[in-house]
Amino acid sequence: MASFQRRQVHVADGRILDLYESGPTEGAVLLFHHGTPGSCIPFRAIEHAAHRLGLRLVTTSRPGYGDSTRFPHRRVVDVVADMRIVIDAVAAERCFVAGWSGGGPHALACGARLANRVDAVLVIAGVAPYEADGLDFLAGMGTDNVIEFGAALEGEAALRPLLEGEAAQLREATSTAIVTTMGSILPAIDREVLTDEFGEDLAANFREGLRVGVDGWLDDDLAFTRAWGFALSELAVPTVLWQGSEDLMVPFAHGRWLAERIPGVVAHLEEGQGHLSIGVGAIERMLEELVALG
Repeated sequence: MASFQRRQVHVADGRILDLYESGPTEGAVLLFHHGTPGSCIPFRAIEHAAHRLGLRLVTTSRPGYGDSTRFPHRRVVDVVADMRIVIDAVAAERCFVAGWSGGGPHALACGARLANRVDAVLVIAGVAPYEADGLDFLAGMGTDNVIEFGAALEGEAALRPLLEGEAAQLREATSTAIVTTMGSILPAIDREVLTDEFGEDLAANFREGLRVGVDGWLDDDLAFTRAWGFALSELAVPTVLWQGSEDLMVPFAHGRWLAERIPGVVAHLEEGQGHLSIGVGAIERMLEELVALG
């Protein structure tokens, strides 16, 4: 029997996480980590693909997004303790984990430090560590992202006003407005998929994530420019990675770098795909592969 619900889960230090769950009540869990910025509001393409495979989709808003309590100075690895509680809260013993964009590092953290509860990990256009040896982190990013991460390197005082200005537009976002607001980081192939259902879902995801403020976005950016708190060599579960060559948010070089360093990874480095198009066009194949690896 399929169902859905949205509720809050209590985690560490009295914090709460906003949680969305849908799909077969007895299905294996797909724990999905949203992008930056983002929220627990699902993309219907992912939700429907998961349900067709008999998976129960579980996604949360990271701390500081939507109704999830802020966790100042959080590191990427801090997601692990929260996800252990979330897995318990949905009465699952184990799960599959996926992360898109800014969710990628958080999915990898679960594969490294929560291996006793994770069967396999999927990373879609996930960002690499800022101080990655042999990687120019900003090379190939669109102008808006270069400016954003430059501000993140200066710290919260520089980053917050920049994000507040962008959030003011994204809180009223439509798919058309997203193309205008994020123009420098959207190649033509990504603009093409920002129509109809996916454009509506991305706009709703942004609006919910930024409804209360920019704390989640700010803390994500700061966490990405600092040490993640775990090593990729710790990955102890099957991992699959997808990355597109036309990506202006997370450049192709990030995918290549991760593919060379994640133990045993199955990497799909796709020519001609962007940051959004790769997920929209291949999500069912991605999830089929993820389940087969688990």
